[in-house]
Amino acid sequence: MAYAAFRSIGAYVPEKILTNEDLSKMVDTTDEWITKRTGIKERHIASKDETTSDMGVKAAQQAIERSGIDKSEIDMIICATISPDYFCMPSTATVIANKLSLGYVTAFDISAACTGFVYILSIAKAFIESGMKKNILIVGAEKLSAITDYTDRGTCILFGDGAGAAVISATENKEEAIIDIHTGSDGAYADLLMTPNGGSGSAHDALEQESAGCFMQMKGNETFKVAVRTLTKDVVEILEANNIESSQITHFVPHQANLRIIKAVGEALKLDEKQVVLTVEKYGNTSGASIPMAINDVYESGSLKAGELMLLDAFGGGLTWGSALVPFSPLK
Repeated sequence: MAYAAFRSIGAYVPEKILTNEDLSKMVDTTDEWITKRTGIKERHIASKDETTSDMGVKAAQQAIERSGIDKSEIDMIICATISPDYFCMPSTATVIANKLSLGYVTAFDISAACTGFVYILSIAKAFIESGMKKNILIVGAEKLSAITDYTDRGTCILFGDGAGAAVISATENKEEAIIDIHTGSDGAYADLLMTPNGGSGSAHDALEQESAGCFMQMKGNETFKVAVRTLTKDVVEILEANNIESSQITHFVPHQANLRIIKAVGEALKLDEKQVVLTVEKYGNTSGASIPMAINDVYESGSLKAGELMLLDAFGGGLTWGSALVPFSPLK
């Protein structure tokens, strides 16, 4: 039987940094106010001519190089993004595949907001375990600055740009295999976090009259409460389903949305601070890129070792959520 193994990680962040002090000159806010409520100090912002696919390519190149697998062996690419290069088509995944010269591979995007990386990880696992594919490149990439309203202090303080990528490959060794992935959604809460205009649900003339509707909008307090409850419940369920104790988790990698949410979930699960991966302070919320960027930080710090168990946990617009139990299984 084929199993799916998490072989490598890579990431990219743009050079430009937007600090809380910078934002205080743009909207009515302060470094103290932002830090206290979110834990964010700065975020990276892509240049005007830098696209989501450009960032995805750089993260992907790093992941492929580290994987020990030749680029020609990649037979599928999936991209999670809510800020694609193009509104409808082509998919950002096909653009990335072309820029990487991957040939005629299967390529498509998914939209699951901040849960995107967990969703594409589950899709890669399913394709590999079915025997349909052997080496899948998954990419979470976001240019959220392109859909952020920098006159809205409730959202502009939160979001940044960046990309993360991983190579998921077939293995016959069950010890290397991704253990389990849970995903879910509830569209009843769709209005908590959304971009209202721009799709078939809004008239074209509304775009001219209500351009703010093309930017992200969020009901912060309601989202916070649902996020803490949902993230905790999902993690408890995946641990119980696999008879794994929280003490067995080496790295808890939550979506980096808000430090208060992460701390609340960590405390509810009785996780030690050393187990919890935190990057929100320097990157902010990068949606589908958040989790792979955080994993990459742990990897590059030398703290992620072969065989160590990661617990991924995410929550995003949709509403969507997901968790995954993933051993790190590099070939080299």
